[in-house]
Amino acid sequence: ADNLSDALKKLKITTTDSTADSLEGCLDCLLQALAQNNMETSEKIQKSGVLQVFASLLTPQSSCTAKVANIIAEVARNEFMRNPCVDAGLIPPLVQLLNCKDQEVLLQTGRALGNICYDSHEGRNAVDRAGGAHIVVDHIRSLCSRTDPASEKLLTVFCGMLMNYSNENDTLQSQLINMGVIPTLVKLLGIHCQNAALTEMCLVAFGNLAELESSKEQFAYTNIAEELVKLFKKQIEHDKKEMIFEVLAPLAENDVIKLQLVEAGLVECLLEIVQKTVDSDKEDDIAELKTASDLMVLLLLGDESMQKLFEGGKGSVFQRVLSWIPSNSHQLQLAGALAIANFARNDGNCIHMVDNGIVQKLMDLLDRHVEDGNVTVQHAALSALRNLAIPVVNKAKMLSAGVAEAVLKFLRSEMPPVQFKLLGTLRMLIDAQAEAAEQLGKNVKLVERLVEWCEAKDHAGVMGESNRLLSALIRHSKSKDVIRTIVQSGGIKHLVTMATSEHVIMQNEALVALALIAALELVTAEKDLENAQLVQILHRLLADDRSAPEIKYNSMVLVCALIGSEPLQKEVQSMAFLEVVSKLRSHENKTVAQQASLTEQRLAVES
Repeated sequence: ADNLSDALKKLKITTTDSTADSLEGCLDCLLQALAQNNMETSEKIQKSGVLQVFASLLTPQSSCTAKVANIIAEVARNEFMRNPCVDAGLIPPLVQLLNCKDQEVLLQTGRALGNICYDSHEGRNAVDRAGGAHIVVDHIRSLCSRTDPASEKLLTVFCGMLMNYSNENDTLQSQLINMGVIPTLVKLLGIHCQNAALTEMCLVAFGNLAELESSKEQFAYTNIAEELVKLFKKQIEHDKKEMIFEVLAPLAENDVIKLQLVEAGLVECLLEIVQKTVDSDKEDDIAELKTASDLMVLLLLGDESMQKLFEGGKGSVFQRVLSWIPSNSHQLQLAGALAIANFARNDGNCIHMVDNGIVQKLMDLLDRHVEDGNVTVQHAALSALRNLAIPVVNKAKMLSAGVAEAVLKFLRSEMPPVQFKLLGTLRMLIDAQAEAAEQLGKNVKLVERLVEWCEAKDHAGVMGESNRLLSALIRHSKSKDVIRTIVQSGGIKHLVTMATSEHVIMQNEALVALALIAALELVTAEKDLENAQLVQILHRLLADDRSAPEIKYNSMVLVCALIGSEPLQKEVQSMAFLEVVSKLRSHENKTVAQQASLTEQRLAVES
């Protein structure tokens, strides 16, 4: 400790009039003390005011420069020392040293700057102002192809410095991307894949940068997919695989990179991991199984990568994914169902899958999760069934396979995501299927649950889908029994509210359903239509210039139908409908204009 105090005192006075030898001795003493107790020594260095002295010692000509930079690197390992290093004015001289040729000086300077930047806003800003990143990127570029140990060590330090400089800072990450650091780092990874420390630095840097959208476009122009897959195949340790996964996941959000990863053989690696880990209960294996199967699903979100793996339904990858659905692992069941939902994104694939028995597999899976089932698996299986039900030719096949009954088992679910998918699946299934729509529309339990969910104000999606399904049951069945069931369950007011939705498609569906109610069961629904103030709403829709042409048209059709009811006719007469309708005779849309003439005649006759 006495030696340290002496050295600090000497340093304060020696800078002006000392020999290099006495200076070296003092610096060695400091380095020795730091090696023994870094934190305590750093505190003493800070209190002594010697940091300011270091700024003048950081000159390219001095033989002590590397040692001074080393001391700064050591003290900056402590969080409390980073700001004092910035305040002592050490950043500009350190950045200047990046221009020298001496490898030891470059190494220690890179360490010092990297440590000062670690989790330090002030450190990063100071390096940014001094233009440090640019010089480091240039160094990495010129050293990139050299594989001697000294160059690799320097590259590792420089990559680490850039990583600390830009970590979790979008502005500085964008700056590095604009400097073109990505192609350089990808090249570096390819050349130095045998060097574990350097590879690790590259991966962490990629993980940092890959979150930014602008980086993905740059990555797409490199052979990153190939390099990462090549590196992945070599890994045995869980931690190393995890590191690569952390880069792959954000990159795989880009559709171009998805396809590159598929072409580079990532899928085969993922399938292999699944096979190795599926029966294991080791924590690492469970984590790997989840990451690999999640990534697999992500790759299927790209249209091209998905189609490439589907291979007309004959692809080995598609077949392997199918085998996940009956598995005993919830994670694989989930990934399998999500993968099917992703494959089911065009009619051709959906038709092929339904013809090849996928529906039964999904229904079996749902059956395993009816009582206290796994919500994410329920949601995924319902998503897949909903997508498969979109092509017209699949609807009847799925209905006769019993999909509606399988889905209805989840009516009791209290989970909004499951409710939402259940509603969407039923709505897809009954589209233009009169018999099924009538059967479901007479199911009192279903209709009552729909009416209940139409009031789920906390879950706009569930509320919207319930309204749409209520309307669809009427529109596709055109059945008096269905209308009566819906009236008795209190569903009319929701259809009237739906006519005021901000979505034109929903407004339209509501108006068409209400017109059918008025045409088929006006007397039954009369009271509810009156209480829901339908006539006032129609007047508002017709008077509003912002209403779409089809809304105006269907509102007039509905007004004509309502005149058949005495109380509703009185309401129509009491509001100035004729005035509003006659204005619409000159509407730019011919269909609207024609319907306005017809409506005007009807209203004139009735008055």
